[in-house]
Amino acid sequence: MSAAENKKIVEHIFNELGNGNSAPLLASLADDFRFVVTGTSKWARSYDGKAAVLAELFAPLRAKIEGPIRSVPVRFIAEGDLVVVEACGRNTTKEGNAYNNVYCNVLKLEAGRLKEWTEYADSALVNAVLGDPAEAISAVP
Repeated sequence: MSAAENKKIVEHIFNELGNGNSAPLLASLADDFRFVVTGTSKWARSYDGKAAVLAELFAPLRAKIEGPIRSVPVRFIAEGDLVVVEACGRNTTKEGNAYNNVYCNVLKLEAGRLKEWTEYADSALVNAVLGDPAEAISAVP
């Protein structure tokens, strides 16, 4: 697919995430999808495979955040199979704390599906507001 086609796919995903709708994101994940959280937060590591991403990253995050997870896109840059997205989170934890991180996301697409996502964000804010993902994992039924 072209850079323009990849950008259009990612724009749709992030526009929906900005509205709290994660369905297009979930539908676009390749089975061997990898999500890399960079930095020094307790969440930072590589989550390898769609099942691991859903169980070890997305489920604990949903356990921490009140309502739908929102990530509002600011700008998109596409080149080849990569799309870079600057985005701002607009979320509140179940404890009532604001979690409004700023992100630079580098997404790699293959045949119209998300293959890899590398996230750059404020690690100190992640630790201060989200804490340890192991605690969130234990709270997931």
